[in-house]
Parts: sequence; structure tokens; C-alpha cells
Amino acid sequence: MHTLLISLLLAAWMPSTPPVHWSFSAQRQADGSVAVHCDAVLDAGWHIYATVLPGNEGPIPTAVRILPSTGHGPASAIQEPIPMEEYDPNFAMVVRYHDGSPRFTTTVSPTVPSTSLIVKGEVEYMVCNDKTCLPPVIVPFEVTIEAEPAKP
Repeated sequence: MHTLLISLLLAAWMPSTPPVHWSFSAQRQADGSVAVHCDAVLDAGWHIYATVLPGNEGPIPTAVRILPSTGHGPASAIQEPIPMEEYDPNFAMVVRYHDGSPRFTTTVSPTVPSTSLIVKGEVEYMVCNDKTCLPPVIVPFEVTIEAEPAKP
């Protein structure tokens, strides 16, 4: 009975649509590497956490993981906008977070330059507002980078 009650209460607090909307893209750079962009759009009042947090006892930091592939080398460190930093009453600690439309970017180097490439990965994040937090979510993604056109 308690499990049913807790499930109903959680369902009542959960938004009908996720408060974070993700899109993924990739762009070949002048040096031949490929920038992978993970763009979040957050509903008003919600925020996700930075990739590095002041401590381990609070929320889950946002993580972008690129899956290993023979088509590219390891991913670079994640670049993110400068996060806001303030005291969060949900965790009773100072946290670093993003709202609005943050972009997380990493780069990979193709093992065979100028060929098409598929990059697979996932974003893990936790979203909160000033009253509650939703459980962490993992969003898988796949982006395709087309081969460079042959030079005449």
C-alpha cells in the first residue's frame, strides 16, 4: 500500500512532459576533428547541473559520454558554458548549474580523415526546480558526419 501511495505522489509531482529537451549535432572542424554538440533547452524554472560540482554529496553532475569506436579516437574533455553557482535548498549546499539553453561540446578525431563517421554517446543529467528534483535520466544519441566532398 505504501509503495502505491508513494508512486501516486511521485506521479503527481512529475511534469507531463520532460522539462529538458535535447538535440544533438556534429560539425567537422578545420583541423579534421569533429565537434559533437549536445544542446539542452530547459523549461522555465528548471535547471541541470554542471559537469563538475563542489562535492559528491549533492546532485548528479551532467555527463556526456562518447562510446568507444574504431572510427574515432577518445573524446576530449567536455566544454560547457560558465555555470551559475548558488546555495541550493534541495541539497543544503552550494551547487553549480545551468538553465535556459546550455550547450555541451566535445571533440573526437576520426581515425580515417575525410570519411563519414557515426558518433554514438549518451548524456546523463539530473533536473531540478526550486521545489523538487527528478530522478537522473540517460539520453542516448547518435550523430552522423558526412564524408568531405572530394577536392577537384
